[in-house]
Amino acid sequence: MTAIRVVAFGGGHGLAASLRGLRHAAGDLDLDITAIVTVGDDGGSSGRLLLERDALLPVGDLRKALAALACDDPVEQRTAELLQYRFAGDDPLAGHAVGNLLLLGLMEMLGDPVEALDHVAAMVGAQGRVLPMARHAVGIEAEVLGADPSRPGEVVTVRGQHAVAVALGHVEAVRIEPVDPPTPPQAIDAIRDADWLIFGPGSWYTSVLPHLLVPGLAEAIVASPARRLVTLNLAADNETSGLSVADHLAALRWYLPGLRVDTVLADAKWVGEPEPVHRAAESLGARLVLAPLAVADGSPRHDPESLGVALVPVLGAAR
Repeated sequence: MTAIRVVAFGGGHGLAASLRGLRHAAGDLDLDITAIVTVGDDGGSSGRLLLERDALLPVGDLRKALAALACDDPVEQRTAELLQYRFAGDDPLAGHAVGNLLLLGLMEMLGDPVEALDHVAAMVGAQGRVLPMARHAVGIEAEVLGADPSRPGEVVTVRGQHAVAVALGHVEAVRIEPVDPPTPPQAIDAIRDADWLIFGPGSWYTSVLPHLLVPGLAEAIVASPARRLVTLNLAADNETSGLSVADHLAALRWYLPGLRVDTVLADAKWVGEPEPVHRAAESLGARLVLAPLAVADGSPRHDPESLGVALVPVLGAAR
């Protein structure tokens, strides 16, 4: 029997949790995993490298995805830990992660971001492939109501992923610049051949929705015969403050009207009143699956092992 081909979309800690969950699920299922990672990050080390080295891509979220997929061999796990190691101090290296510098160097040396990512994936024995959402960095812009405290009733344009993520107020709309960035053909092929497409968890406006705004990806997502699964966040973050769980699902259809979904996965404890979420899931053509997904300490973070346990019956049901 062939492997179940899964494509996971997102960025940052949310995508890393999803990928670790998929790796746990791979203990029971034969999974072929591809991560398609947002490339709008302009903060921290990634943002500095974009400015100081004119880097082709922000590499931080790509690095996190590679580390999440690293195999369990001690040597390769140590290599994954090295990728994540961040220099301290007050010199020019301070704040940079080793993996960011490694990926930047490989991209400059090889001239091909996909080849560079594949090389680092081999270094950590990645149990899957990591691809960028676009072949160069994209800008994220949002129209935010109340972003300027001096004009609380006005909509202000906020530019940059980091600025959008920390902006006060309510996000009215989000877009990317350029509007049609070049998409790696490997990403299109992975979507076309997938059995499952997985969206979330993660920052909704800056990690999940941007994939739906790339015309090449959006067209491939709508056309793909794959089943689609949405993993909901456990709690709203700053950029989705005031957005209900059901509104998170509605936003997917708003930005990609042709999107249909088969399964919505949510934590029974954190989802709140389930009936509005049931209705929102049904509006996308999906069934709602409730399962324990959060870490045991009560914080709103996904536990990769619990997520993997919940994914096994969902992904395996298609066989």
